[in-house]
Amino acid sequence: MATQRPEIDLRGKTALVTGASRGIGLAIARVLARCGADVIGIGTAISRNAQELARDFEGLAGRFTPMDCDLSDRDAIDRLLAALDADAAPIDILVNNAGIIRREEAATHSTQDWDAVMAVNLDAVFLLSRALGAKMLARGHGKIINTASVLSFQGGILVPGYAAAKGAVAQLTHALANEWAASGVNVNAVAPGYVATDVTSALQQDAQRTAALMARVPAGRWGEPEEIAWPVAFLASDMADFIHGAILPVDGGWLSR
Repeated sequence: MATQRPEIDLRGKTALVTGASRGIGLAIARVLARCGADVIGIGTAISRNAQELARDFEGLAGRFTPMDCDLSDRDAIDRLLAALDADAAPIDILVNNAGIIRREEAATHSTQDWDAVMAVNLDAVFLLSRALGAKMLARGHGKIINTASVLSFQGGILVPGYAAAKGAVAQLTHALANEWAASGVNVNAVAPGYVATDVTSALQQDAQRTAALMARVPAGRWGEPEEIAWPVAFLASDMADFIHGAILPVDGGWLSR
């Protein structure tokens, strides 16, 4: 993987990244901080790892501040928004990355699991976008980047709730872009393919399933979290000012085959 990156300047910006305690979210937070943004990282109990995360962000241009929030709890989201209101720094960049997955056949997929997936993967995306997007509209600028999925385009297997939520995230991205583009607020999404994180660890450990998946990926390998993070940084930058409502696949070519 190439180490040289384009110069993306996010100095003077404040970004909020959900699901920032690990995997793709942590990679996004690090890349945005590397580009100069001050990053507020949201996780259910992210403050427990504050010291470890502080070391992870040492030497980067932007600061990192962890904040706890259970995104499945609407009251917790309200408290988070109130805390952000009390902070003088406006949120210039919102990355709705947090997500959970429940693997089960549709015929036996529990209502509880369905509700849990929808709460985090879809409802929280709308609630945060609505609240922080309204402030962006008032200022006349802002960037919202959602984490969709290749399953925004496909049904997947054994993940009906996840696939439905990610399909809705793509349509919400389009809907918000239609309303907000003329007011200077960019709403876009990345659609990761199969990325090597703890969420996909079970698949990675299944040699037969991995072989079947990688045979369908033209790149022939799992993606790395940082390979999702750099496209997010691009969409968060001034380079992407004329991009609205895009769902950018970052999938090693999965959707092309």
